[in-house]
Amino acid sequence: MRSSIRSLLGGARTGTGLPFAIEVDGEFAGQLNVSSITYGSLASASIGYWVAERFAGRGVTPTAVALATDYCFAGIDLHRMEICIRPENGPSLRVVEKLGFRYEGLRRRYIHIDGDWRDHFCFALVREEIPEGVLARWRQGRAPTAAGQVPEADVRRAQHPLGSDSE
Repeated sequence: MRSSIRSLLGGARTGTGLPFAIEVDGEFAGQLNVSSITYGSLASASIGYWVAERFAGRGVTPTAVALATDYCFAGIDLHRMEICIRPENGPSLRVVEKLGFRYEGLRRRYIHIDGDWRDHFCFALVREEIPEGVLARWRQGRAPTAAGQVPEADVRRAQHPLGSDSE
């Protein structure tokens, strides 16, 4: 845990990451990290997050993701935000759908987790898609939820490991 915290703080110092604590009514509820911040012609970053189960379903995570995305677009002038989610993580998939993140594809064996390389679905937004901000658009009920829907073909592909006969 200490090395993880050191890494997060190091990223914040060098400008390649932004660690955030998610707080609800003065209580620690989870964490959101903006990582892989790249400036210049790419001007992009990735978001990862988790929230304690007892805070789930209360709009905490979509609010945190929307606030962080809005900050990255308006506060540090990024152009693109990306979120990659494991196919079996239904609650996180619902977050990007609620906020209108656009589905971009299946990334095979993308991140090493729990001793193996895991597939992820990739979602993104660019600043021009949401000039009013992600939080405002979501709260006004104008987020295009269909944009975040994963095509059935990719859902089926993610259920089978690379190289299997059923792919």
